[in-house]
Amino acid sequence: MSEIAPIVYVVDDDLSVRESLKFFIDAAGWQPELFETAMDFLSRAKPVVPSCLVLDLNLPGLNGLDLQKRVAVERPDMPIIFISGHGDVPTSVQAMKAGAVEFLIKPFSNDTLLNAIHSALARSRSVLDRETELQNLRERHALLSRREREVMGLVVSGFLNKQVGFELGISEITVKAHRGRVMQKMEANSFAHLVNIAAKLGVGGTA
Repeated sequence: MSEIAPIVYVVDDDLSVRESLKFFIDAAGWQPELFETAMDFLSRAKPVVPSCLVLDLNLPGLNGLDLQKRVAVERPDMPIIFISGHGDVPTSVQAMKAGAVEFLIKPFSNDTLLNAIHSALARSRSVLDRETELQNLRERHALLSRREREVMGLVVSGFLNKQVGFELGISEITVKAHRGRVMQKMEANSFAHLVNIAAKLGVGGTA
C-alpha cells in the first residue's frame, strides 16, 4: 500500500480553487481527484488506498456537512479537511465533532494545508493498516478447527491447560496439542501475543 501514491480528493464548486489545489497536490507528490459537486464525488469509484478529502462547506445540492455524513459511513478511512470562505464557528464545531480533522478558512497558506493533508493521510494509512491486519487475523482464525477455536477462547481467558481439558472433556495432552496448533496457525510468537490477537478479534474474555 505504501508504494501507491495517496489520493487527495477535492470537492469544491469554484474552478479556480480546484485548479490551484490540483497544482499544489501534484507538486506534493500526491494524486489529485477533483470534483465540482458532492454527487460527482459519490458517483466515482474510489480505490482503497491512503486518501483524504478536501471538502468545501458550501456546495450546490448536497452540502459539505451532508457529504461528511456519507463518507463517515462509507469510507471511515478517509479523513476530511473542510475549507470554507466563512468563519462560521458553530458550523466548524459541528464539522469537527462529526470527525473532520481540520477546518480551514479561505484564504489559507500552503503550509497550513500541507500540514493538514500530511496529518490526514497518515491517519488514513493507519486505519487501512489496522483493517488489513484485522482481516489477516480473521482469515487465520477461520483456518482453526472448531476444537482449536474452543481451546483458544479458553486459554486466552486465563484457563490453565488442565482446566481447559476439564471444560472440553479432553485430556491435558490433547489440549497442549491443540494449543500448539493454535499458536502456529495464528502465527503467535508467545502467549502474550496470542492474547493480543484474541483481543483484536474479540475472542475469549476474562475467566
